[in-house]
Amino acid sequence: MCQSCHVRPVSTYRTAATGQDQVGQREGAAGLTTHAPQAAQSVTLPTTLDEAVAALTAMPAAVPVAGGTDLMAAVNSGQLRPAALVGLGRISEIRGWQYQDGHALLGAGLTHARMGRPDFAALIPALAAAARAAGPPQIRNAGTLGGNIASAAPTGDALPVLAALEATLIIAGPDGARREMPVSHLLAGMEMLRAGELIGFVRVPLLHAPQVFLKVTGRTGPGRAMASVALVLDPARRGVRCAVGAIAPMPLRPLDAEQWVARLIDWDNNRALVPEALEAFGEYVAAACIPDPAPAPDGSVPQHPPAVLHLRRTVAALARRALGRALS
Repeated sequence: MCQSCHVRPVSTYRTAATGQDQVGQREGAAGLTTHAPQAAQSVTLPTTLDEAVAALTAMPAAVPVAGGTDLMAAVNSGQLRPAALVGLGRISEIRGWQYQDGHALLGAGLTHARMGRPDFAALIPALAAAARAAGPPQIRNAGTLGGNIASAAPTGDALPVLAALEATLIIAGPDGARREMPVSHLLAGMEMLRAGELIGFVRVPLLHAPQVFLKVTGRTGPGRAMASVALVLDPARRGVRCAVGAIAPMPLRPLDAEQWVARLIDWDNNRALVPEALEAFGEYVAAACIPDPAPAPDGSVPQHPPAVLHLRRTVAALARRALGRALS
């Protein structure tokens, strides 16, 4: 299959100091800085999103915290000693969801456990599946959707789903300001959160069509993905959207593979697709996301090491299975 497939990166930077569940102050464009050990000097517990923004504006060194799953890991490892905390757990407006013009408006404070429940799964199946796979119960009960986005860890399970759904963020800023940006822009570093801003809501289109999230875990921690695939069908546009997570610092969208397989699906006949095309789609996605090495100056073609070839086969299998389940 084509080795020069068009792949769109969706997430390149950690936004660790600018959203929920953060773990440090920004160092250039991304990453953590190490602070001298010191106890937190103050804890603010706002009850509205605007109060939280006001607190962060008044205390630029403060660290927002919702579930604290990333924050506590950084504190326990000695990477972070926050001077002040702004707790987001009492802001009820960001802990639920509502319908809005064919979309679901999801509060950034929704926990993985809440998103994994059947009523939410009926709304956005792939995101519910990702939430249920987000680690052990203590992580699912505490970790939030906004924190998953803001920390932008490559293995964040919600990220490939949001990339495939082409979700939009609603950002709360000082003086009641609200602005929107595609989630892919934030994750790719094309747009960043400004001082005092917080992720308030995530707007997700309701496609009313099959959605699938699959992942393979390694030995790097409980529930941590080695590779993941989110795939959604968009029958109204006769489209397939796929995002691959955990194999790069960002979820990857194999756009050429999406468009290729969408043209082969018989949308008017129960979304039929020949088995050979299903197999080829998996290989297409894997080749797009993990391309062959470039030829050496002497004309020889280097080979991937066995671990990379195994990862490539894993991505191909996940993509093939995801599309098969969505079409069945």
